[in-house]
Amino acid sequence: MNILLELSETLGQALQVKHRQLALAESCTGGMVAQAVTAIAGSSAWFDRGFVTYSNVAKIEMLGVPDALIAEFGAVSEPVAEAMALGALQHSQAHLSAAITGIAGPGGGSPHKPVGTVCFAWASRSDGGSRGNTTVIETRHFEGDRTQVREQAASYLLAGLLKMANAL
Repeated sequence: MNILLELSETLGQALQVKHRQLALAESCTGGMVAQAVTAIAGSSAWFDRGFVTYSNVAKIEMLGVPDALIAEFGAVSEPVAEAMALGALQHSQAHLSAAITGIAGPGGGSPHKPVGTVCFAWASRSDGGSRGNTTVIETRHFEGDRTQVREQAASYLLAGLLKMANAL
């Protein structure tokens, strides 16, 4: 079993025990994480939905990412990743979400944001008490070709989800 499936299976077990649902917002991975999650038998018990928002318009229309945020920081940025994760929560029944946006290559990079730059956000819904939504944001750089960058990013996103699911 590959790492994406292993992580997805472990994540599913953690979410099922806690009766929690997951939503995903993917850009550069194009649904790769949702594909790994739904490859797990029984994932409908813990996976609510996924949004593949490859274009800026899709991020705005489907997740409510403010166009001003994209204009100011760019689609590959921590503020946009955070807005994507929060938008996935808002537009779903999920308790936990994750978002990924990046530059997988081979083109599209710049000196400030080279190919392999990927921004992540993980968010959990408020428990209804005094605790508000929890959000974790991070930017990483991955080496390799387009496929390698996407696979590394998908694995990293799932590993982060597992940490958050265990903390729920």
